[in-house]
Amino acid sequence: MIIITGAAGFIGSCLVSELNRAGVEDLILADEFTDESKNKNLAGKKFAQKIKRDELPQWIEANATGIEFIFHIGARTDTTLFDVETFNKLNLHYTQTLWNLCAKHGIPLVYASSAATYGLGEFGYDDEDESIIDKLKPLNPYGDSKNDFDKWALKQTSKPPYWVGLKFFNVYGPNEFHKGRMASVIFHAFNQVKQNGSVKLFRSHNPNYKDGGQLRDFIYVKDLCSVILFLYQHKVASGIYNLGTGTARTFSDLAKSTFKAMGVAENISFIDTPLDIRDKYQYFTEAKMSKLQKAGYTKPFASLEEGVEDYVKNYLSPGKYL
Repeated sequence: MIIITGAAGFIGSCLVSELNRAGVEDLILADEFTDESKNKNLAGKKFAQKIKRDELPQWIEANATGIEFIFHIGARTDTTLFDVETFNKLNLHYTQTLWNLCAKHGIPLVYASSAATYGLGEFGYDDEDESIIDKLKPLNPYGDSKNDFDKWALKQTSKPPYWVGLKFFNVYGPNEFHKGRMASVIFHAFNQVKQNGSVKLFRSHNPNYKDGGQLRDFIYVKDLCSVILFLYQHKVASGIYNLGTGTARTFSDLAKSTFKAMGVAENISFIDTPLDIRDKYQYFTEAKMSKLQKAGYTKPFASLEEGVEDYVKNYLSPGKYL
């Protein structure tokens, strides 16, 4: 059996699809399963059982001998939420519980960290230098919770037999219909073009970046799931790895790619970045990917243009799920 947490969510449900595609169907899906808009992500997918998130630790304890692997994708990911207690409960303490169960019962673990841990990038984006993790200064409680777990994990003497933490950069792709404000910029750009024929991007409030020139490492969810499948099939050295494309692109590039995929003339304007996130805004992220490449993952990542075209034409326009 393989457990996937956050299984009804964006990345978790796409991972279910990727494992099904690889012929893996003995899946235990963990989530709350109370949001019908999220549950649509699981339609047509093959799995053995659903377990409520809060009941999962007890279930693992009772069924540990049959568990082959755990993919801990679930998390509270709202970067605009500043309730530290919620993040500590769901992102830090819950992950610690799963880690300890994996260590106790010898279960391999891959868990989701985040590029939000890098903050403004003062110390770079180098996953090969784990000494910087203690120095990082995330910009919000979400990033803090992810970095707090990374720091905790590295200090543990009791570890799962094989473990990998993945620092997800800006992920986009199918199955994010339910995410609202936290959906990818591509999702929002598509809907703006569909409704108004135009896209509004955040204005730059940093003199080093022009409007629309903010840079992020955008990774297509299909590529992300391909990496996770690789980590399941090939045991690399345990540790924390970046998961982006290694190439930063501008938000203007993203918008232009969306217009092109939709066959609509470009019409881009700018609005002020909301005050509640303005001073917590990353203007540049770019994953250093040599660690994963050295570990044996050499499959090329989709370019922003390729990913956006597939997402728009095959999922957003027809309203389909992966």
